[in-house]
Amino acid sequence: MKEHLALALVIFLLTYIAIVSEKINRTTISLFGAILMIVFEVISQKQAFLFIDFNTIGLLIGMMIIVNILKRTGIFQFIAIKTAKVSNGKPAKIMVLFCIITAISSALLDNVTTILLIAPVTFVITETLDINPISFLIPEVLAANIGGAATLIGDPPNIMIAGSSNLSFMDFLVNLGPVIFIIFIISLLILKKIYKKSFIVKEENVKKLLNFDEKRSIQDKILLKKSFFVLAITMIGFTTHEILHLESATVALFGGVFLLLISRCEVEDILIEIEWTTIFFFCGLFVLVGALEEVGVINFLAKKMIAITNGNLSLAKIVILWLSAIASSFLDNIPFVATMIPLINNIASMSNSNIEPLWWSLSLGACLGGNGTIVGASANVIVFGMLKKKGFNISFLDFMKIGFPIMLISIIISNVYLVLFYV
Repeated sequence: MKEHLALALVIFLLTYIAIVSEKINRTTISLFGAILMIVFEVISQKQAFLFIDFNTIGLLIGMMIIVNILKRTGIFQFIAIKTAKVSNGKPAKIMVLFCIITAISSALLDNVTTILLIAPVTFVITETLDINPISFLIPEVLAANIGGAATLIGDPPNIMIAGSSNLSFMDFLVNLGPVIFIIFIISLLILKKIYKKSFIVKEENVKKLLNFDEKRSIQDKILLKKSFFVLAITMIGFTTHEILHLESATVALFGGVFLLLISRCEVEDILIEIEWTTIFFFCGLFVLVGALEEVGVINFLAKKMIAITNGNLSLAKIVILWLSAIASSFLDNIPFVATMIPLINNIASMSNSNIEPLWWSLSLGACLGGNGTIVGASANVIVFGMLKKKGFNISFLDFMKIGFPIMLISIIISNVYLVLFYV
């Protein structure tokens, strides 16, 4: 067992170093690391497949199918032009407006779906204005992760927590909504200042954008109606999936396949546009982190954290907040949250105190921690894949220079909030 523990740590660390160095394609190295876990018998092949979160994978594929069909209607160009006109073609105002739309959408839907919908619109804007899309997409993905933390359905960790604690949609909104609003406003002001110099554009490009007729962007009205119909069904499915006893992946895949059926688009053309490199990168990461979980690394760290608090719930909520944030910046937050949930439930069984604040600590830490690095959240990895496809490269450290400070500020604000309101 000790040999497997050491081997798992070595494989994971070497794989992560390779991902950060960017000397090798990140999808290739994550899959290679996952395969090594199986080859050296840290985990079995059967276990490896069990560790892959097919709910996340299915959600991504289903929404990618819907978005790829929807963009053929021209609706993204329509939204882009309309937004530009409302903002008078000023990039800073467009970025702010897009971040607000992204944060609200992430709270009502989920951050992955939102970023899949907003990114194509962003590319239309930046291509017309001839500016780097990175200055738009990094703020948007950070806004998506912040907004997603506000509600039960906004981020997978919240869905998992709700399932184990019987907390309702309104419980999440009332307890997390206020602090998320403050974090979002402060983060937006910081991001606007950071990218101020990137928003210098030529006047002729602004005029070109403002002279566009958004109505001409709609290329297929019948397909647009079909797409909106299926998208509406899918969104209703997301908000009611617990009542329907359906996983979010089932809802997304139903929407994607149903739209494929009624749209009569060429299946090969749609499927070839799915971000398969992103999908397989996630598969590799799930197996790598699952192997650490299997040999007891994540569980060991979590138990140590509980031991440090010595049963003090006031201290425990702060430790859980920071541990969740740091861990979720570098590891996928889904297996981490899955490990923390039974431990918090154990605290509940041993204590007569109200442990609800511990759930808010875990939620804020896991969701906001995803902004720390490019691999911290699903939305981050998706944006990286889209940018690379367009010929724009953002390194691990470049993202971390922006995301990690924003994450730290978010967690400090969360810390103050938890201390003030959940003593």
